Amino acid sequence: MKRLFILSAVALALSACSEAPQTNSTTQPASVAETAQVSESERLNAWFEEKYEEQLQFSPLMMTRLGRKDLYDQIDDMSEQAQDKRLAWMAGTVDELKANFDYSKLDEETKISYDIWMFQFEQAKKQAEFRRRNYVLTQMNGMQSMLPTLLINYHKVAEASDVDAYISRLKGVGKAVEQLTNQVAINADEGVKAPYFAYEGVIKQSKAIISGKPFNPNSDKDSSLLADVKAKIAALQSAGDITAEQAAAYITDAEAALVEDVMPAYGKLISWFENDLPNISRDAKGAWSLPQGEAYYNAALALRTTTDLTADEIHQIGLNEVERILGEMEKIKQAEGFDGTLKEFFAYIKSDNTDERFYYPNTDEGRQAYLDDATRFLDNIAAKLPDFFGILPKADLVVKRVEPYREQAGAPQHYFAGSPDGSTPGVYYAHLIDMTTMPKNEMEAIAYHEGNPGHHMQISIAQELQGVPKFRTTSFFNSYVEGWALYAESVAKEMGGYQNPMSDFGRLVSEMWRAIRLVVDTGIHAKGWTEEEANQFFRDNSPVSDGAIKTEVQRYFVWPGQATSYKIGMLKILELRAKAEAELGEKFDIRDFHDVVLGSGAVPLAILERMVDNWIAKEKAA
Repeated sequence: MKRLFILSAVALALSACSEAPQTNSTTQPASVAETAQVSESERLNAWFEEKYEEQLQFSPLMMTRLGRKDLYDQIDDMSEQAQDKRLAWMAGTVDELKANFDYSKLDEETKISYDIWMFQFEQAKKQAEFRRRNYVLTQMNGMQSMLPTLLINYHKVAEASDVDAYISRLKGVGKAVEQLTNQVAINADEGVKAPYFAYEGVIKQSKAIISGKPFNPNSDKDSSLLADVKAKIAALQSAGDITAEQAAAYITDAEAALVEDVMPAYGKLISWFENDLPNISRDAKGAWSLPQGEAYYNAALALRTTTDLTADEIHQIGLNEVERILGEMEKIKQAEGFDGTLKEFFAYIKSDNTDERFYYPNTDEGRQAYLDDATRFLDNIAAKLPDFFGILPKADLVVKRVEPYREQAGAPQHYFAGSPDGSTPGVYYAHLIDMTTMPKNEMEAIAYHEGNPGHHMQISIAQELQGVPKFRTTSFFNSYVEGWALYAESVAKEMGGYQNPMSDFGRLVSEMWRAIRLVVDTGIHAKGWTEEEANQFFRDNSPVSDGAIKTEVQRYFVWPGQATSYKIGMLKILELRAKAEAELGEKFDIRDFHDVVLGSGAVPLAILERMVDNWIAKEKAA
C-alpha cells in the first residue's frame, strides 16, 4: 500500500549525480595506512568513512536529507554521464578494497560491511546494463514530483545564506528536469516507453507543480514552491534576521527563478509527454515486451528481493500465501457471524463507502479524523515498544496529508525518513483526497507499517546507529526494509493492536495485498498478464476498493519487481524467527531477536540470515 518516496528519490539521486573526488586504486589512503598495531578491521572501517564522504559528494540532495549543508545550493546531476562517473568511482573503490585489505583478517562485523559494499557495487553494475530499460519518470516514481518535495521538506532556512541556496536550487531544478526529459527521450528511442497512465500521471503532476503564482500571475494562490519559500523567508524576517526589504528582494528573486528556470523546464517535459501520448497504446504491457525484457525483469527481481528466486518461484509463493490468508480471513468472517461466502463478505465491506462503520466522511472533518485516529494508534503502540525492542528510535514521528500537487485518489500511503540529527521528524503521509478509498479497518495496519514498529522505527534506528560504518546507516535494500515493515504489522498484534476483529481482518487484507503482489507483479512482467487480468485477480482475493486496485496495478506496471520485496522479506524474517525460537527454546528473547535484525541497518537477506545464525550460535554457547 505504500512506497518509500524519499529513499527511492535518494537512491535515484545517488545513481545520477555530480562528479566526486577521484580515487587511486593502487595507493592506500594515507589516513588508513597507519601503524602495524592498528587492526585490519580498524583500517578498513576508517577507509569506509573516507569513501562514504566521497560518495556523498555525488549527491547534494542526499546530504540535505541527512541534515547537512554541504553543497547546499546545488541539485544533483541527473544526466546519464553522471551515472557513468559514479559507477566508475564505485569500481575504483572495489579495486582499492581488494588491493589493500585482507578479508581473512577482518572481524565478523567488518566482513559484513565489506560484503555489503561489494554487494552494492555488483548490483549497481548489473542495473547499469539495463539503465535504458527503466521508465525514468512515472506517476509513481519520478523526480518530476520528488524534486519539489525534497526542497519543501528538507531544505531548512536558518539564515540568509540558506535562502540564497534555495533560490540557486530552484534554478538547478530547471536543469535537472531538462536532463530527465532528455533521458526519457533516449530510452524512448530504444523502444522503452511507459504505459499510458504513467504519461497521464506525469503530465498531471507536472502541471500541478507549475500552477498558481508566479507561474500564473492571475491565480488567487501561490504555487507549492512559492508558498514554501515565502514561509521560510517570512520566518527569517520574523526572527529579525533579515529586513522587510531583504525579504521582498528574496521573494522577487525566487519568483524569477521559478518563472525563468522551473517553468520552461517543466513546460518542455509536459510538451514531450503530451506530444507522445497519442502514440501510446491503451493496452499496458509488462517488462516482457521491452528489449531484453526477460533479463531486465530477472535483474529487477534480484535487486528488489536480494535473492536468486525466479519469477516462477515467486509467483507460486504468492499463490500459496493467497490461499493461506484466505483461510485466515474465513475464520474472522465466521466469527463475525456473517452468513455468506468470503467474496460476499468482501462485497459487504465495500458495498457502501459512505457507511461510517467502514469509512470516514469524504470531508475535511473526515480527513482530520483519519489523521487523528492514525496518530492515536501510533501513540498507543509506542507505549508498548520497550516490551518487544531493546533498541528504540529517538526521532519523532508525525502523520500528515500529502501535498496537493502530488496527491492521488487511492494512492498508497508512504513514509518520509527524518534527518539523523532530529531536526526533521519522520513523516507518515496519507493520500486523503478521496476518503472512499481509505477503509477504516485497514488504517491500523497501515499506521504500524509506516510508523512504529515499521518504517519509522527501522529507518530511524539505522540512521542513529553507532559503531558501524556510516554508509550502513543509509543503505537501502527493498526486501529488508519493506519486509520488516510488513513483519511489523504482525508484531503489532502481539503487542496488543487490532482489538477490533475487523481491524485484525484489515491486517489480513494488508498482508493479502502483499501476497497478491507476488502473483500480479510476476504475472504482468513474466507471464504477459493484461491490466484487467491483474485487476481481476486482485478483486477476486481481497475487499480492496476498485480505485485502489487500479492505482496499485498501474504501479506494478511501471516499477517492475519492486512489489515483490514486501512478502519475500517478511517471509525471510518469519523464517529466521521460527528458526531462532526452535533452536534457542527458553533462551529465545524477542527483544534480543529484534535488536539483531534492526541493530546493523538494512542488509541483503542472505546477510541477515548470517547475522541471525551468528546470534543463535552465540546464545547457545552462553
